[in-house]
Amino acid sequence: MVKTQLERRLKNRHIQLIAIGGAIGTGLFLGSGKAIHLAGPSILFAYLIIGVALFFVMRSLGELLLSNTGYASFTDFTVEYLGPWAGFVTGWTYWFCWIMTAMADITAVGKYIQFWFNVPQWVPAFLCLIVLTILNLLTVKMFGEIEFWFAIIKVVTIIALIILGLIMIVVGFKTDSGHASIQNLWSFGGFFPHGISGFFLGFQMAVFSFVGIELVGVTAAETADPEKNLPRAINSLPVRVLLFYIGALFVILCIIPWTQLNADNSPFVKVFTLVGIPAAAGIINFVVLTSAASACNSGLFSTSRMLYSLGREGNAPKSFSLLGKSSVPSTALISSTLALSVGVVLNYFLPNFVFTLVTSISAICFIWVWSVILIAHIVYLKKRPDLASASKFKAPLAPFINWLILVFFVFLLVLIGMASDTRVALFVTPVWFLLLVVAYLLHRKRKAV
Repeated sequence: MVKTQLERRLKNRHIQLIAIGGAIGTGLFLGSGKAIHLAGPSILFAYLIIGVALFFVMRSLGELLLSNTGYASFTDFTVEYLGPWAGFVTGWTYWFCWIMTAMADITAVGKYIQFWFNVPQWVPAFLCLIVLTILNLLTVKMFGEIEFWFAIIKVVTIIALIILGLIMIVVGFKTDSGHASIQNLWSFGGFFPHGISGFFLGFQMAVFSFVGIELVGVTAAETADPEKNLPRAINSLPVRVLLFYIGALFVILCIIPWTQLNADNSPFVKVFTLVGIPAAAGIINFVVLTSAASACNSGLFSTSRMLYSLGREGNAPKSFSLLGKSSVPSTALISSTLALSVGVVLNYFLPNFVFTLVTSISAICFIWVWSVILIAHIVYLKKRPDLASASKFKAPLAPFINWLILVFFVFLLVLIGMASDTRVALFVTPVWFLLLVVAYLLHRKRKAV
């Protein structure tokens, strides 16, 4: 008998660490270098603002998922509250989001490997993709275990960095560029060295740092005891943002002046290199390498589960909804791997431009997905007041905060269009949505026959 239902094999420890891993990815370890280059120390405010906004998005997501434990992912409630077209467009867009994100992740893997070996960027990117695909084909529990240990490595590293950094700041540790001091936050051009425009330009890469934060919602159908585990993972978001983003970057910016950080390299590696600990720099490079692999691992998981949901709903080939013996949607997974292999090609032809391009496209598409979650929640509150009043996990300040964050998202799109290197994504991404509209019209016409 062919399996068509996902199994709840992800335990609480998996869900908690998947949530943390989704919030700590390539955007923080590699992309933060560019964000700091654009905004200077004021990037701390950018991360804080975006983190607060996405906390409310996650609370809306949590309330919707727990209003019906039969939901496999957010496309299910999107269809129910916004219509079949929204489920089709959002499901495929989320798949596309993670394909773009995973392309950035394998690009980061290629860059990090070059810290040790002088090899073309596309080679380690290709090998990483193949290995993770094989591991994901085994069982969903294997994905949970891989992500659990990857996340543990990231968490331990960032906490160690913060503790070591605070000690260096207290003792005034001498580096090649001066002393570790909180004064480094404002001594090199002030807190806003590039003015308000530079501060705003830093938002694009800061947004990308948070992509995947909603991944915990995609695990809903494979989560044991979702009523207990999902709220716990979502409510821990503010602590994760303050500790892993604000805390880590605060320490880095105090240890070394922001002017000494390269936009194309990881500030985490740079810090330990400059303080004269080469071995530590290698260790940190290994950590950020596992972080990129972890994010790619999440990308393969989420894209395969989204194709599974689309296939189950009739919005994609039915073969995507079929599971192998290990209850993994293997056809969907392999199809996503083939799509992701385009990233390997881009790393061959455009090694210096691919990261900015795919992160910009990814950020725009994720803004769409997050917006749909907020809009679906607004409609849910209006259409199902009975479920809203009975909810044990109510989203705070709704629906007012939903509308406020939607306006903020529009503002972010404007900011992405301001920078020449990210503006191209603002023109490329609408082509994707146009293709989806055409595909949906053809799909609806075929179903009507």
